[in-house]
Amino acid sequence: MTRPTDLLSFQRIANIPFDTCMAALDSRQLTGHDGEQLLGKNLLHGPAERDHRFGTCRIEVRLARGPLRPPVRMRLEIHQWSATATALELIPCQRVRPSAAYFRAGHRLLDSLIGTLQARATVPQRPDQDYLRAAVSAGSPALSHP
Repeated sequence: MTRPTDLLSFQRIANIPFDTCMAALDSRQLTGHDGEQLLGKNLLHGPAERDHRFGTCRIEVRLARGPLRPPVRMRLEIHQWSATATALELIPCQRVRPSAAYFRAGHRLLDSLIGTLQARATVPQRPDQDYLRAAVSAGSPALSHP
C-alpha cells in the first residue's frame, strides 16, 4: 500500500560511502550559523540526528519553491545503501500541493546536494602533495627537493 508521502517524497542513490557522506554533511553544518547551512535557496537545519541502532541520519530541511511561496518543512533521511553508496530521501513534514514548482525544487535540491557531497568526497590533490608523498615513501626527507 502506498502512503501519500511516498508520492511526494524524493529518493536518490549517491555513489558516495555513507561515512564520507556524513563527514561532508557534518563539516558543512559546522560552518553555518546555529547549525544552518544554505544550499542554493534551501536551508539545511542541523545538527543531524543520528539513529545508531538503524545506522541512519535525519536532517531538517526547508525546501524553497519560489519567491512567493513559503518554504516547505521537509526531512532528509540518509541511509547506508551499500559499502560504496548512500540513499537519500527527502520527505515532506507538512501538507503540500503537488505542483510542478514543488517537484522541480525537490529534484534540484537533491541533485545539488549530491553534487556538493561528491565534490567534497573527491577533493583533488595538489601536484606538490603527490611529490611529498612519493619522497616520504622513498625514504628521503619530505621537504627536500632534488
